[in-house]
Amino acid sequence: MSFDRQQLETFAVVTEIRHFGRAADVLNVTRGAVSQRIIALEEALGTPLLVRAGMTPTPAGEVLLRHIQAIKLLEADTLQRLKPAEKQRTRIAIAVNADSLATWFEPVACAIARENFELELIVDDQDYTLSVLTRGEAMGCVSTATSPPTGFVAEPVGAMEYVCVAIPEFARAHFPRGVTLHNILAAPAVLFNRKDGLHAVFLERLLGFPVSGYATHFFPSPIALLTAIRAGVGYGLVPSMQVQPLIDAGDVISLAPHHRVAVSLYWHHWKAAPPNAQQISELIVRRACEALTQLPPESPDHQSANGSRN
Repeated sequence: MSFDRQQLETFAVVTEIRHFGRAADVLNVTRGAVSQRIIALEEALGTPLLVRAGMTPTPAGEVLLRHIQAIKLLEADTLQRLKPAEKQRTRIAIAVNADSLATWFEPVACAIARENFELELIVDDQDYTLSVLTRGEAMGCVSTATSPPTGFVAEPVGAMEYVCVAIPEFARAHFPRGVTLHNILAAPAVLFNRKDGLHAVFLERLLGFPVSGYATHFFPSPIALLTAIRAGVGYGLVPSMQVQPLIDAGDVISLAPHHRVAVSLYWHHWKAAPPNAQQISELIVRRACEALTQLPPESPDHQSANGSRN
């Protein structure tokens, strides 16, 4: 069978907007036409593509979305080769965690956006970005997952290194004899959000056993989290590339300099990608390898962790 382009476009718009009526407005057709196109596509493929409650794609719909994305990128690459003077922007989406976006990925994203793309960055926890990819909502993602979904490749790009810091005044008041269990239970910690399990991983690695019951503040942005720490609100884990200049200047201090935590990251992308998508992947991998920590296995000074952070 051959795909109907109108049906594919309609399906892509519906899954993006999550509403038949608003999708009809975007496509400049009636709501009934949208519904008929989706039903006809499902009948042609012999499988449901949409979960009507919430308008989310089924597993088959996720596969189809990835196909639609690949077609759009391949068409854009072909047109660029045939008509290089015409600048036509193609929309792409990439899923990335907030700490990466605030540090090494931001200049990469700007470089991609300066090309012939309309770039959408989908920000989620690094342990959850993979689901964005498998749903067909992105062409690639930064994730902690080592195993790629079917049809994808997971390339190791390095580790995001975290250091536990506080301002000197906070450290003197709350950790006069170092980071002990008694002080941990009394001192407020600054975490990213409720999914942030990295702090718990750090404490367990530091003390040798899990710890709970300590006070926590949640500041769900990398800049806000660091600002809170610098304001003396609490102590917490910050990417070393973000906080190292402040440590060097004496504005903050490392509470456990020999217990930095490294979270290994992977770039997940299509196994068979159009040339323009492959170029994006090569750029991301190259820049990541330059910016992230490249750790030898079982390094004594760094501890790899799968704890979730933004």
